[in-house]
This record gives sequence, structure tokens and C-alpha cells, in this order.
Amino acid sequence: MAATTAMASSGSSNRIEAQPLYVKARNIMVNRLIAGEWRPGQLLPSEFSIADDLGVSQGTVRKAMDDMTAQGLLVRKQGRGTYVAEAEDNSILFRFYRLTPDDSDATTDKAEFPESDYLAQSQGQATKQEQDIFLLSSEDMVWRFERLRSDPLGPILWERLVLPARQFPDFTPTTRLPNNVYQFYSSRYGIIVAKVNEKLRAVTAPQNVSQLLGLPDQAPVLEIDRRAVALNDQVVEWRISLCRSDRLHYRNELK
Repeated sequence: MAATTAMASSGSSNRIEAQPLYVKARNIMVNRLIAGEWRPGQLLPSEFSIADDLGVSQGTVRKAMDDMTAQGLLVRKQGRGTYVAEAEDNSILFRFYRLTPDDSDATTDKAEFPESDYLAQSQGQATKQEQDIFLLSSEDMVWRFERLRSDPLGPILWERLVLPARQFPDFTPTTRLPNNVYQFYSSRYGIIVAKVNEKLRAVTAPQNVSQLLGLPDQAPVLEIDRRAVALNDQVVEWRISLCRSDRLHYRNELK
């Protein structure tokens, strides 16, 4: 396999020596995802094959893969093997979506993933805040998108997405982000969103946003400031969402 060959060519530095072994094994496998050796949707080699490649026991590899599965990076399919997770899998799709209708029953209702309508798109030099978030220079460019997102009852949130242009080199002024952007990032650019950092606060909606959401002027909305972080710990997306709070709430389950 290509992945095995790449490991062998890198020499003994990739052999696992320090404990805990399963953490080292996991780190090597995550690096293969980052490097694009293992792509979203790809069937992984057997645990025995990976263990032989890394010079550890099969149990160590299984524990590392269990950890990656719990994180949502891998998906185990009964009787078929273990695959690199794809962002369109429902478990991945809703892992970062927390808005729920007020009248839903958390034990029975499934969330509705909102559809998107384009409002605006532009490219420009990174602002000071964008430079700090993406670790850019003042000369670097970013893409900015505005979208209105709706559920079956109508508009529920306005959002602005900012992407560093160097991470998406073939974007053009006519590029349109699909509804599920994380799947787009992974399948087209090999960028796997591993986690998101969010800050929430109550704010007053600007007049234009109130109109788009069908709310009265000065209506309260929930602001979600989200930074999407890739496997290499780089922020690859900054998103500000203004969400109506009259029939939706933000739900999170802590374990």
C-alpha cells in the first residue's frame, strides 16, 4: 500500500518507542490523514497490517483506532472494516450543529439541517482580526461569504464565513460553498475539521439581519463565534452566526 511504503521510506523515526504506545500510534495515523495518505471514505488496512507497519501490537492499534473513532475521525462498518470518516455521514454532519427547535423532544426528534441561500461573496486583504485568527500577514487574502440559512418554517440564521485564500487556492468569485461545507473541505482539499471552538452571547440583531430573519427591529439574537480547527491545529474557517432565539435554542450534551 502507498501508506505503508510512505512509512517505510521515512525510516526508523516513525517507529514507536515511547509510551503510551497507543497515543503514539494514534498520532502517526492522524498525521497520515493530515498528509492525505488516507483520504475521507477510504478503507483502512487491517489492524494487523497497521500494527506490523508500526511495530506494535494489534491491541495497541485497536485502542488508537477506538480513540479516533470516538473523536469522529474513523467510522467502523460492521463486516466491512474501518473507514476514514466523511463529513456527509449523519454522525459527523450533526456533530457541529446544535440548533434545535424549541418544540422538539430531544429523545425523539432529529435536528433539521438548514438549507443555505447565498447573499454575498468577496475577496480582500485580511483584517487585523483575521490575521490573528488565521496567523496571516497583512498581505494575505481571505474569502468572505454571507449566507442565509433556513429550516422548513423559514429563515433561522444569518452567517458570515471567512476562509484563508491560501488554503483554498482555486477559489474564484463564482465559487459557491455547498450546504455541507465540512464535507467540501475534506473531499476537495483534504482539510478535515477535527474540532470547533465556539463563543456564544446574546446580541441585538442589526437592521438588515432582522429583516432577513423576519424579526422586529432590535430583536435579540444568539451570536455564535466559531473557529473550525483542522487536524494540524490550524484554524481553517471563522464563522459568525446570528440565530433567531424566538423558536430555536442551542443544545449541547455533556458526558
